[in-house]
Amino acid sequence: MTSVIRNIEFANKSTTWHALNPIWQGNDVAVQQGLPHHQLAPAWQMLLLGDGSPTRHLQLLTGEPTEVDVIDMSLIGMHADNAPKQLDVVPGPRLRRQVWLRTGSGQRLAYATSWWEASHVDEYLQNRSLPIWLNLTRLRTELYRDVQGIYHGHNRVLEQAFAQSGPFWGRHYLFWHHGRPITLIYEVFSPYLARYLGPIAVTQQDESGNI
Repeated sequence: MTSVIRNIEFANKSTTWHALNPIWQGNDVAVQQGLPHHQLAPAWQMLLLGDGSPTRHLQLLTGEPTEVDVIDMSLIGMHADNAPKQLDVVPGPRLRRQVWLRTGSGQRLAYATSWWEASHVDEYLQNRSLPIWLNLTRLRTELYRDVQGIYHGHNRVLEQAFAQSGPFWGRHYLFWHHGRPITLIYEVFSPYLARYLGPIAVTQQDESGNI
């Protein structure tokens, strides 16, 4: 794994990342208020709008360790990279990291892109083949996860990768440490998780208890 990461570490910024083409999106106000249950069920809102570790949540849901496949480590300098506007608060020059989050048995559960200050990425990702949560836990790093946006949309690459039809739900957030933004993260979750979390949306009949 280490040798593969070294080979792709200095790829140029032409490598693309897989943002959703949104059919709906909400800002930090929507995140704080929460969404109607007919749009996004409570269990899914806890995953998407909560400030807990998705890596840890996925492990608890599936009963398997959450593993990472690193697919991109690109130095992008000060390029905007079509990232959410909050990228502006992450100091540059920057490095972009893309991963698949999957179970130990190989089922892909999520896709994530993160942007880091290149000169400090090794400080927080000492083992780049591990999930961010495990790296930061080992360092006893205190963090604040600041969810800034939520998305519902399509992406053909993710449909193929997840072997699931869209639309998908995603979000982006900042990690703060000692009052300083250390990374911006964009995540998209596979509908496969419905087998653990239940339906993505709740119908009016479900809410009334008349099924």
